[in-house]
Amino acid sequence: MLRVFAKPIPLVLLLGFCTAIPVLMAAVRVYQIPAGGLPADSLRVAAAPVSMWLHSLAGVLFGVLGPLQFARVLRRKYGRLHRILGRVFGVAGLFLGLSGLSLLLQVQSISTPLLEVFRGLAGGALVVAIVAGISAARRRDIPRHRAWMIRSYAIGMGSGTVALVMFPIYILTGEPPTGWFADIVFVGWWALNIALGEWVARLGQPARRQTPALA
Repeated sequence: MLRVFAKPIPLVLLLGFCTAIPVLMAAVRVYQIPAGGLPADSLRVAAAPVSMWLHSLAGVLFGVLGPLQFARVLRRKYGRLHRILGRVFGVAGLFLGLSGLSLLLQVQSISTPLLEVFRGLAGGALVVAIVAGISAARRRDIPRHRAWMIRSYAIGMGSGTVALVMFPIYILTGEPPTGWFADIVFVGWWALNIALGEWVARLGQPARRQTPALA
């Protein structure tokens, strides 16, 4: 498992596979919202079209650039491109978090309080992680910069990967999962992604020197 995160191509493919569904859905919304082609019962878009469009566009950029930014070959051989794309990635992450919080305030909830609270916490945590990552980059603290960017990606895209669980349930039952059961699975899977991101982030952290205890 550890070797997957050390090789650029498997890492890009793995992350791309896990986030393909939410990125494609967001890309469709980026096109459909200005064109007015969304279903009439789309509550979030009808209540806050600008915030949803920004959220979708940020999600596409964040989801696509994340796997590329984490590939070692891009950082080592194309450092300038990595820095340029990194700025776009950071701005997209900020817009993703802030627009998500905006949607929570603008749109009447159809989910359980559990999911809404977790969305709010995740949106705030995403903004904090992006700011911390940018701050570490300015200090040339590359290990911590990378760790915070990994955390931000896990937070920002963790909700999207739940499609890997929900979509098979939808295929089997013919109906989208709803209610407390669906939201518990949603939050649990999202939290699992965040925990995995934290584990990966800590792999690249320099070991702390132990100070010998005084007798």
